[in-house]
Amino acid sequence: MVWRPRGFGLYFHWPFCESKCPYCDFNSHVARQVDQRRWAAAYLAEIRRVGQETTGWTVNTVFFGGGTPSLMQPELVSTILEAVRAEWPCANDLEITLEANPGSVEAGRFAGYHAAGVNRVSMGIQSFDDGHLRRLGRLHSSAEALAALEIARSCFERVSFDLIYARQHQTLAEWKAELQQALALGTGHLSLYQLTIEDGTAFGDRHRAGRLRGLPAEDLSADMYELTQALCDAAGLPAYEISNHAVPGQESRHNLIYWNGGDYAGIGPGAHGRLDLMGGQFATEAVRSPEGWLRAVEGHGSGELIRSRLSSKERIAERIMMGLRLSSGLATDGLESHLAKPEVTAKLEQLAGYGLVALSSGQITVTPAGRLVLNAILRELIGG
Repeated sequence: MVWRPRGFGLYFHWPFCESKCPYCDFNSHVARQVDQRRWAAAYLAEIRRVGQETTGWTVNTVFFGGGTPSLMQPELVSTILEAVRAEWPCANDLEITLEANPGSVEAGRFAGYHAAGVNRVSMGIQSFDDGHLRRLGRLHSSAEALAALEIARSCFERVSFDLIYARQHQTLAEWKAELQQALALGTGHLSLYQLTIEDGTAFGDRHRAGRLRGLPAEDLSADMYELTQALCDAAGLPAYEISNHAVPGQESRHNLIYWNGGDYAGIGPGAHGRLDLMGGQFATEAVRSPEGWLRAVEGHGSGELIRSRLSSKERIAERIMMGLRLSSGLATDGLESHLAKPEVTAKLEQLAGYGLVALSSGQITVTPAGRLVLNAILRELIGG
């Protein structure tokens, strides 16, 4: 049994959705029919392949992301988890998360996921306002979202859900009321994201054409962010990461592996991984297209498209970029040579002088004021 110092997680990507949301840049596809037995065989083959490289590693977390994993048959989830347990030793407190959309939630399916071993669900609700849901391209209503949450909470001890704010034509008062409604539901974890306009999405195309109206000004977005922190703090769900809030002890342990620079294997179309193997740390990326990934696994014995060894500079950049997102801060072990460079030391002292970061022995923490300009801080420290 091999414990990885920053954890080891498995990510399974299910690429299918009922529809493509206009803001989404994830690897998701709409398909009328999916041969889940064929997909099961491919996932099992990839589990065996990755398992051969990571023999004896202890799995701390499993995450089913997408796409919409709640469109998977419970039997498929069960088959995957049985194979995981057969391939690796698993931590006693193994966290198994499945993402879900309210429109695909039913009591029987969720009971099946629970029986398979899923113990945490993350729901993509995005809004409790029907008008905003339609504008975001969501298929569910607010009433369906609340009903789905009730089903989830009856099946799983740990339930999280996502909301998007800084939406088109949204006021500060509207966001306050919506967030208060969310907090009153009493789940232990919330993911609260500002709407971002990504290239390659329908919103991105509309924005370039000048047809995406009503987006908030920068000052209003900042006010919404600060209000989010204040309300969540008061409700006992402080931010443990820039967009994620939790009752202490209810944090997503899988995502903490990413942010703390741990090991994770990505299985499924377009999935990314980071693995410390003999000779260094490797970044992996799977074939992106669902059919292409299946053909690669079936024909070549691997769905992996890219494997590259990260340079020391790349590893340092990733550690800083991910670690500074955490409210607990960035542990500086292994980064001493970079942080000791005179130009980096000078930038850190300057940022501390501005009240944007706090420096302590073995730790760099971004302050609440610094989180508003986190990208600028990252540019300063990574570019040094």
